[in-house]
Amino acid sequence: MAIKTLEIKNLEAKAANVYEAIVVLSKRSRQINEETKIEFTQRIENLVALPNANDDMDEEVSNPDQLKVSLEFEARPKPTEEAIDELMADQLEYRYKEQTEIKK
Repeated sequence: MAIKTLEIKNLEAKAANVYEAIVVLSKRSRQINEETKIEFTQRIENLVALPNANDDMDEEVSNPDQLKVSLEFEARPKPTEEAIDELMADQLEYRYKEQTEIKK
C-alpha cells in the first residue's frame, strides 16, 4: 500500500481547523471499520465449515471460501483512507452535539 500525501490546507478547507477535520476523520474511520467487521462476520458465518477429518489440533484445515472472503476484505482500502476520500469529496456531513444548559 502506497502512502498518499495530503495537503493540510486542503484538509483544513473542509473543516473549521485541522484538529476538527482529524476528529471527523477518526470518527468516520471507526464507523467504517465497525461496518466492515460486521459484514465480514456475517459473511464468514454464512459459510459452511469444512468437516475436520482429523481431530489433530496441529494441522489447520483452511476453507477456500473463507480464504477467498478474507483476501477480498484485505484488498479493500483501509478505513482511514476511505474516510479521507469521503471528506475530500464532500460526502461527509458532521455536526456538533447540542449543548444542554447546566442549572446551578
